[in-house]
Amino acid sequence: MSILCGIPLLECVYCLACARWAWKRCLHTAGHDSETWGVATADEFEPVPRLCRYILAVYEEDLRNPQWEPPGGYGINPDWVKLKRTYNDTQGRAPPYLLYLDHDHSDIVLAVRGLNLAKECDYKLLLDNKLGKRKIDGGYVHNGLLKAAGWVLDSECGVLKELVEKYPSYSLTFAGHSLGSGVAAMLALVVVLNSGKLGNVERKRVRCFAIAPARCMSLNLAVRYADVINSVVLQDDFLPRTATPLEDIFTSLFCLPCLLCLRCMRDTCTSEDQMIKDPRRLYAPGRLYHIVERKPFRMGRFPPVVRTAVPVDGRFEHIVLSCNATSDHAIIWIEKEATRALSLMLENDGIMEIPEKQKMERQETLAREHGEEHKAALQRAVTLAVPHAHFPSQYGTFDEHVDEGEEEDDDEEEDSHGSSDKSPAIRWNELIERLCEKDGSSRHAVLKRSRTTV
Repeated sequence: MSILCGIPLLECVYCLACARWAWKRCLHTAGHDSETWGVATADEFEPVPRLCRYILAVYEEDLRNPQWEPPGGYGINPDWVKLKRTYNDTQGRAPPYLLYLDHDHSDIVLAVRGLNLAKECDYKLLLDNKLGKRKIDGGYVHNGLLKAAGWVLDSECGVLKELVEKYPSYSLTFAGHSLGSGVAAMLALVVVLNSGKLGNVERKRVRCFAIAPARCMSLNLAVRYADVINSVVLQDDFLPRTATPLEDIFTSLFCLPCLLCLRCMRDTCTSEDQMIKDPRRLYAPGRLYHIVERKPFRMGRFPPVVRTAVPVDGRFEHIVLSCNATSDHAIIWIEKEATRALSLMLENDGIMEIPEKQKMERQETLAREHGEEHKAALQRAVTLAVPHAHFPSQYGTFDEHVDEGEEEDDDEEEDSHGSSDKSPAIRWNELIERLCEKDGSSRHAVLKRSRTTV
């Protein structure tokens, strides 16, 4: 038809479609990723600037004579530092870290530093992975980061267990930046799954703050552990948005703009439904906090706003074409903007200190709201058919009490045939029948016992 009419109609349509795609892609800003999220409160965001300073303290050789401390200092009492490990101590198995007993905030903090571009061992840690290499708790994780977390836990298990038991009212916090954020997230996951190693520490006492997080776990795990793990992203940071394997990023570091542009085009042309259905695709973990401080077609920085959510779809899927994509990854900038954001939150609240009773009520309300949002995210993951995603039963999670042999058989069946096609009702009936055969009890007795337990 183009030849008969003398007008290249198909070529024009194709060019218009490409122009529309490029225009939409160039107009995509960081604010679009979190525009539907809620605004974070000062109570939930308060630990972030403090933990950023603790991570920065790992870079210091002598905390009593600091050389690169930020304005206001690190906020660390050197006498409360229980241990500090360097590359010589870890022998390249994990990044340097410190363990700090924060009596002022009733917190036991293990802070992990980010990538050292001059250390080959950090690159080896990142290269120790490929898609689908490591599976844990029904999802996929980054193999190298998980191994590093396991080494840290095995090395410091005795000290952590002693502190957790000695201070039962203190929370156990893992924090890290960039490479360290992945190690911290894996530490939180491993501790929750192996709570017996630390004296049966409760899940609600464990938390993690991954600053400028690496994509280290599959979507079902990222949503399921959103009550434990928190990720903090500054504006246009490229790492949480880069779905390409980490080893590709750092082996192509000197041509990073080219890699990001190519990856941007590939991810943009891939449908989000296809991304979600890939069980091996890794994501930034847990609940997300997005610090937004710049607006499109505006010069300079604006007062930062922190938005938060537990998203399932639209979870930082597209790289932002911005000259700040790499600078927003720096821990120094994140600490600075997080401090500004927290100050604005406190000013908007109108009071710097509130009565203890009112503070406890606000924390309970916040915990309840986060719990409801977490359940909604889990339900959303099931609705979108995210691989291996499941919503906890209202009668309790019987899967935890199934025999190990049966659990292994179920895992093998899932691995060989994919996710089961059976409905939740059929699975529930089969599980009840299995328990009846095991205990020799009637169906009515098993149901009654389950309701009593719940």
